[in-house]
Amino acid sequence: MKNFLFELREGLLIAFRSIRANKVRSILTTLGIVIGVTSVVLMSTAIKGIDNAFQTGVASLGSDNLYIDKWEWFNNDIPWWELRNRKNLTLDDYKKYKELAKLPLAVAPTVWNFNNVKFKDRVVEGLIIQGTTSDYIQTTNLTFSEGRFFNELESNGGRNVIVLGSEVAKKLFPIGYAIGQEVKIRGHKFKVVGVLAEQGSWVMGNFNPDKQVFVPVQNIFKYLQSENLRSITINVRAKNSKMVEATKEEAIGIMRKIRGLSYNQENDFSINQQEGLLNTINQTVGVIQIAGLFITGLSLFVGAIGIMNIMFVSVKERTKEIGIRKAIGAKRRAILGQFITESAVICMIGGFIGLIFAIVLSLIINQFLPTSVQVDALVLAIVISIATGVISGFAPAYTAAKLDPVEALRYE
Repeated sequence: MKNFLFELREGLLIAFRSIRANKVRSILTTLGIVIGVTSVVLMSTAIKGIDNAFQTGVASLGSDNLYIDKWEWFNNDIPWWELRNRKNLTLDDYKKYKELAKLPLAVAPTVWNFNNVKFKDRVVEGLIIQGTTSDYIQTTNLTFSEGRFFNELESNGGRNVIVLGSEVAKKLFPIGYAIGQEVKIRGHKFKVVGVLAEQGSWVMGNFNPDKQVFVPVQNIFKYLQSENLRSITINVRAKNSKMVEATKEEAIGIMRKIRGLSYNQENDFSINQQEGLLNTINQTVGVIQIAGLFITGLSLFVGAIGIMNIMFVSVKERTKEIGIRKAIGAKRRAILGQFITESAVICMIGGFIGLIFAIVLSLIINQFLPTSVQVDALVLAIVISIATGVISGFAPAYTAAKLDPVEALRYE
C-alpha cells in the first residue's frame, strides 16, 4: 500500500511537471474534454429544466382533472374528420352535466379565443382569452400575486371583469398596480380584479396560464364570437386521485344521456386526462435524452481520441526518460501508472473547466429557456472526465510500459 501511494504521488508530480512544461499542448488537449463535459452538463441541465417545466405546467392545471371535450387530445386512433364532425359541446351541456354529476369536486366550462388586450398605448397581441366561470379556480392550482378570481356574482352576471396572467400583467403594467385598472378587448373595457402568480410552465406555449387572460364565459360569446362556432371544454376535478376513474365513469354515463346516445352508439365526445399529457411529456423528454446522449457521447469520443494521440506523442518524446527510469529500477506498473495518471489529470482539469463553462452558460440560457443544474450531473461529469482520461491514456501508457530499456536509452 505504501509503495502504491508513493508511486501515485510520484506519478502526479511527474504529470503536473509535464503539463507545465507543455502548456499550449496541454490546453489544446483539454479542449476536447472541456467541450465534451460542457455538453454533458448543459444537456443534463436542459433536459431536467424542460422536464421540470412540463411537470410545473401539468401541476398548475391540477393533477386530478378530467376534460370533457369534442376533441380527443392524445389518441390518434380516431380519424380527425370523425372528431371534426362531432356535435359541439355547449353551455347547456355543461349546465346539465353540473346538475347531474355527484362525484366531482368542481366543474367549470372553458372556451377560448385569440385576441389583443390593450392598456393605453401598450398592447399584447395574439393572447388566448379564456372564458370560464367562477368555479374554474377550483379546478386548477393557480395562485395569485394580486387580487382574486372573479366571483359567482360577476361570473353569472357576465360582468366586464378580467384576470391577467403574470406575463400579460408585466407587459401591460411594467411598474405594477394592475388591480382596478381598465383594459380593452376589441374596444370593450374590462376591469382587472386579479393577477396570477407566475406559473413558469414555459413548455405549454400560448396555453401557459402566464400568457392568458380570463373573463366570464358569457363575454366570449357576447363580444368575441358566436356560441355556435366553437365547442366548449368541461373541466372536471375529482375529489382526489383515487376518485378519478369513478368520476370518469360517471361523466361518460351522464354525457351519453345528455347527448342522447343509444346503447349501441359510440361516444361523440372524449374524456381527456392528465395521464395522456404526461405520457406525451415523457416521450418528448425521452427523445431529447437520446439525442443528448448521442451528442455528448460524440463530443467525449472526439476528446478522448485527441488525448490518446497527444499521449502517444508524449510517450514518443519521453522515450529516453522512460529508458532511464526503467534502467534505475522502475517497474512496468510505475510507468503505466505515470502516463495513465497524466492523462487522467489532464482530463480532470478539462472537466473542471468544462463544469465552470456549463454552469455559466446554464445561468445565461435560463433567462430564455428553463434549465436546472443538478449536483449529480456535476459529479457525473467529473467521473466521466476522469474515466475518459484513464481509458484514452491506457494504450499510450501500455506502450510506454513495455518499452525495452536498452532500446529506449538509445532513442534520439
